[in-house]
Amino acid sequence: MIELTLQWPSKNPRAFLLLAPLVWLAMYQSLIPASEALVSALPVERASHLGGALQFFFYDTPKVLLLLTGIVFVMGMINSYFTPERTRALLAGRTEGVATVMAAHLGIVTPFCSCSAVPLFIGFVQAGVPLAVTFSFLIAAPMVNEVALTLLFGLFGWKIGILYLGLGLSVAIMAGWLIGRLKMEAHLEDWVRNMPRVEAGEGETGLTLSERTEAGFAAVREIVGKVWPYILAGIAIGAVIHGYVPEDFMASVMGKDAWWAVPLAVIIGVPMYTNAAGIIPIVQALLAKGAALGTALAFMMSVIALSLPEIIILRKVLKVRLIAAFVGVVAAGILLVGYVFNALL
Repeated sequence: MIELTLQWPSKNPRAFLLLAPLVWLAMYQSLIPASEALVSALPVERASHLGGALQFFFYDTPKVLLLLTGIVFVMGMINSYFTPERTRALLAGRTEGVATVMAAHLGIVTPFCSCSAVPLFIGFVQAGVPLAVTFSFLIAAPMVNEVALTLLFGLFGWKIGILYLGLGLSVAIMAGWLIGRLKMEAHLEDWVRNMPRVEAGEGETGLTLSERTEAGFAAVREIVGKVWPYILAGIAIGAVIHGYVPEDFMASVMGKDAWWAVPLAVIIGVPMYTNAAGIIPIVQALLAKGAALGTALAFMMSVIALSLPEIIILRKVLKVRLIAAFVGVVAAGILLVGYVFNALL
């Protein structure tokens, strides 16, 4: 019986795709009353610090998981059209300026993160993709991906989501362009520069709707299956901040009046290792306690785009000077985003 239920979406993809959004919406609308009911069932005062922290955790955990599961499934189907081979083929052979802008936008809809950095970098170099284009894609893919944008839209509204999208793409495009202008191909590791060039092909794309539906489920198993511990940890930290950290403390440390708050947030964020799904609940709690939006987003972007593990992974293919240029250019872009957000909002 369970096996038949699991097979039903693949065997009836059209019916599943019609019913799934209705079930998802019904579950999403029940989150607030369900979280309040859970807190009221516990021997805890709702107005207490612990009550506020528990309600935050009980509400945000299923909310983030629902948002993440829905968008990862949809993007998993879309990503079945964007294999690594097709991505390389789209970028190879175009003028550098056009390809750099395309690469940043492809980063939004392609499911690649820091763990994919080395094989993607090698594939791009082998296909003759310029460094400017490669770095634009590698910056945009983790920082301005579908998960980050969906959670930002869902938790903060469309205005902040659109602003983040625009500034994040600008950072990826400008950082890639600047790295390209520095002409640092000589600072690739020797074994990378000496690899034989290959022609970029588009790969296999003739999939049925059933196969694309299964690709959506596979993406959920792969991505949500990996990131849910980070989500729980991020929401738990956010719940503690929400329930116990005084508002005036966060305002003094991460508020607009502290000019040093944005660079400090970037410095703190780089050594950390998590993804958008894990860091956004923390950002939500920081903002609720008085942190400035630009400072909080600079912290988030540094964690996602400049994490120490990603830098260590990239060291396999880049020499130290090129890594330093990459970190410096991206950090400058993130600082600019932080100060712009603080000035505008």
